[in-house]
Parts: sequence; structure tokens; C-alpha cells
Amino acid sequence: MYKQTLLVALTILCCGLVRMEAQRYASDVFVSVDKQTYTYATVDGEALYLDLYRPLGDTERNKPVILYVHGGGFSGGSRDGAGLVTFAEDFAKKGYAVASISYRLRMKGKGFGCDITAQEKIRTFQEAALDIRQATKFLLDRRQEFGVNPDQIVLAGSSAGAEAVLHAAYWKTSDLPANAVALPAGFRYGGVISMAGALVDPQLITESSAIPTQLFHGTCDNLVPYATAPHHYCQAGDAGYLILHGSRSIADRLQEIGKPFYIFTSCNGKHEWAGKPLADYRHIMLDFMYNDILRKSYRQISEVVSQEGGCDYHENGFPYCK
Repeated sequence: MYKQTLLVALTILCCGLVRMEAQRYASDVFVSVDKQTYTYATVDGEALYLDLYRPLGDTERNKPVILYVHGGGFSGGSRDGAGLVTFAEDFAKKGYAVASISYRLRMKGKGFGCDITAQEKIRTFQEAALDIRQATKFLLDRRQEFGVNPDQIVLAGSSAGAEAVLHAAYWKTSDLPANAVALPAGFRYGGVISMAGALVDPQLITESSAIPTQLFHGTCDNLVPYATAPHHYCQAGDAGYLILHGSRSIADRLQEIGKPFYIFTSCNGKHEWAGKPLADYRHIMLDFMYNDILRKSYRQISEVVSQEGGCDYHENGFPYCK
């Protein structure tokens, strides 16, 4: 009788632990969140900050971490906006760590439009990528203290932040200025989530550099092109004429080389898709984190939603938006 009772008790305990493990990273398993603010770097006298959100009371020492970079045209924005705080707390309650950073706003007081030279725009991307690498090194150097998994650092960003994280993920060290901080040999980001972002060249994505990539974008984004077009749709004679390759072109490149991607397209959607996923589509990001990052599922997913409106930015038209 004692042995049977003990066996039943152990079975219940075991199954309870399995259920708990299955729920973690997929649904809320913590009630409260701990937030701490750190100075991750000081550059040219400017302190750069990192807000780290973690589940309060968590003992897991190998948590995946989302490193988030806010938008704002490289001239504004904040690492602790209300929507971002809600996003960070939501994911932390599911067992993730979330690091939201400030970075150098090179274009503050200038804007980021067609009067800013293409060379200046690229330097701005580079500078933001340098700061992201500094924040990454900060997390790696303190991975034991913070309890984070160095193989599961996932970059995420909105608008300018999306452009920054895509370039941080796909530029090689040799593409960056000589003062780029060194990351450990063989280091790779676990993945990247881009909300209305773009790359200067989709060929940066190769079979060896490709990582799981999630992309949100509206086809009528007039600032960051959904496919391939000039940044801000500047004219060829403008100083800021710079061809960028948005979410559609990035997904096409990943499909071409047989690598995983998850693209979420809003037909007729505009630049509000730089922030809309934080509020309304966190479940899609959670699905990506749980399946593509943690379970390492091989998936190529294209989802399309439609909204009212239209635009003149369809370079060749998209058949799924008809």
C-alpha cells in the first residue's frame, strides 16, 4: 500500500512538473515581474541604459532573452514607453527575460528624411548596431547573474529599431566601424523580430548567417518600404535616396535559400505596423518565440490580413492583396 501511494504521489508530482514546463514560455506562470535598470555602456560621455525585466522569484538560470530596440526615426522614442513596458511584463510573466535599451539618437534634431544623405543614414544604422552589440556583450558578460541563455538572445525592434536590429543581426563585424565591440567567437543571435524594418542589402542573408526571422509590415508603409524601394520613397535626385529592402524582400531571400521565416503582412497597412504588433499581435510573437526559437521548428510562414485603404506604394502589386 505504501509503495502504491508513493508511486501515485510521484506520478502526480512528475505530471505536474511536466505541465508546468509545458506552460512556461507559452502562457503566464509568474504573477510579478522584477525590473532593474543598468548602464550598459557610456559612449562619448553619454550613458546608455538597459531595463531588464525578469520573472520575480524565478530560479531558471538559462532563460531566453528578448533584446528590444525602440523606434523613433533615430531622433526620438523611449525604451520605457507604456506599450513596451506592457510587452516586456507580459513576456516576463511567461518566463522570458526582456531587455529594453536606449541607444545613441544620432539624428536628434535633424529628422531622418530625404534631406539626410544616404551615407549619413548608413552611418546611423551602423552606430545603432554598435550600441546593440554593446548591450549584447553586457548581457553575455552577466549571463550567470541574470540567468539568461547566451544562445537564445533574440533581437526585436520597431521602425528605426527594426532597421537597427536587422543590421545588427546580419552585418558581419567587417561591415561595421573598426571600434565595434567584439562578441565571442561563433556567437549568433537566436533570432530577430522586425516590425516595419528593412535591410540595405538582402544578400547579407546567407545560408551561414540566416537566423529565424519574424517580420511584420504593412504594404502601404510610406517610410520603410514593404518590398524594395527608396527609404521614405525619396526621389532619385534627393540626398537621402537610399534603396532599402523591407520585409517582403527579406522573406523572399530567406525562402530562396531555404531558411525559416514568419512574415505577417497587412494589405493596405501603413507605418502603424511599427507598433501595432506590440499591442495587438503579441500572441504571434509568442508563437514565434516558443516554436521557432525554443522548439527550433523549421517553418516558413506567410500570414496576410487586410484593412481598409490603399496607396501608390505597391511597386509591382501583391497578388495576395487583391
